[in-house]
Amino acid sequence: MDTTFLMNSLWVMVGAVLVILMIGGFILLETGSTRMKNAGHIAGKTILTFGIGSIVFWAVGYGLIFGKGNPLIGFSDFFYSGYDIDGLPLSGAVFFLFQLAFAGISLTIAFGGFAERAKLGAYLVFALLFSVIVYPPIAHWIWGGGWLAEHGKQDFAGSTVVHLTGAMAALAATILLKPRIGKFNKDGSANNLAGHNQVFTALSVLLLWVGWFGFNAGSTLSVDKAFFGFVAVNTNLAAAAGTVAAMIVSWMVLGKADVPMMLNGALAGLVAITASCAFVDTWAAVLIGFIAGILVFYSIRFFENRGIDDPIAALSVHGTAGVWGTLSTGFFATKELATVGKPGLFYGGGLHQLGVQALGVFTCAAFAFIVSFILLALMKKFMKGLRVTEEEEIIGLDMSEHGSYGYPELVKAEQTKAL
Repeated sequence: MDTTFLMNSLWVMVGAVLVILMIGGFILLETGSTRMKNAGHIAGKTILTFGIGSIVFWAVGYGLIFGKGNPLIGFSDFFYSGYDIDGLPLSGAVFFLFQLAFAGISLTIAFGGFAERAKLGAYLVFALLFSVIVYPPIAHWIWGGGWLAEHGKQDFAGSTVVHLTGAMAALAATILLKPRIGKFNKDGSANNLAGHNQVFTALSVLLLWVGWFGFNAGSTLSVDKAFFGFVAVNTNLAAAAGTVAAMIVSWMVLGKADVPMMLNGALAGLVAITASCAFVDTWAAVLIGFIAGILVFYSIRFFENRGIDDPIAALSVHGTAGVWGTLSTGFFATKELATVGKPGLFYGGGLHQLGVQALGVFTCAAFAFIVSFILLALMKKFMKGLRVTEEEEIIGLDMSEHGSYGYPELVKAEQTKAL
């Protein structure tokens, strides 16, 4: 067997493992950003829904994305059985697992909009529906040879496909579920329902940061010329710039260097560079990440001021930064690196690529939001609501949905103090 084929397969397998380990990062992120009484629930439902998403991707998701079909959807290769793919320079099974991991991340992002108030059944049903109806069409349009790919849409590792798609589903969920009890006062002002563990959230960002090298650099699908190293450098620089920018803007506006905002800045930088990491120079990666860090600060405040309760900032980190990251290639994609589409505005490409990027953002965001909203509205009607009762929410989803707390001794101690 060809050595390059084996090396490519090994590299992408490492990338797939890193991306799947990002699920652990999201567990810590969502758990640390929410309250103690929901910790066990968040950890358990994340693993369970990744399991559901994996089975659905094997059965139909992969075929809908990469199967032979038309510019809108694929119609073959269902129930993938491990075969290699003609023209693919690596193991078909490894490619399948890598793409499965991406679908799982998008689903995990979507569930950020459900946090602390959704029934377990809502997670289970929407995991199935999202994995069949929401994610695959968008992934097919851009990565499966669909109509946006035909237009030259640039999205190297998923600012649109993975992050914006998940964020729009999260937005639909937050609107239908409505805010958590106690989040907003009668006058519309917001209360800070602080997460219970900033150490968890900081560790989660580090795990996600490292996992992103699998996300972005793994998407090269090849060891040829070690181009994955360049992609990894761009990824790291954007994350660093996002962290610094969010710290600066929070310090200037709030008078303090806000820790959760710094962490969100790092993630925003990572999300933004995901579309452009293979298409832009290193200086542009720094600028893209820095702008993302500023945007995420104001985006979080924007959504909160409009009564939208987003406990883990999914709409801002993955939505706003995903939009900016997708548009950024329309400005900064170079002639040498634009292997897909055309160079950006600042490299002599005019407005063409920026227009293609904007078209992709609008259509994908609209599709993900509208379809998710319809699906969730139907679920709300036929499942007798998506949200737990007020009593169950106050008790916490650990106890109301699972019968045990993630921190049994600590929660009992807090309850005793309250009495």
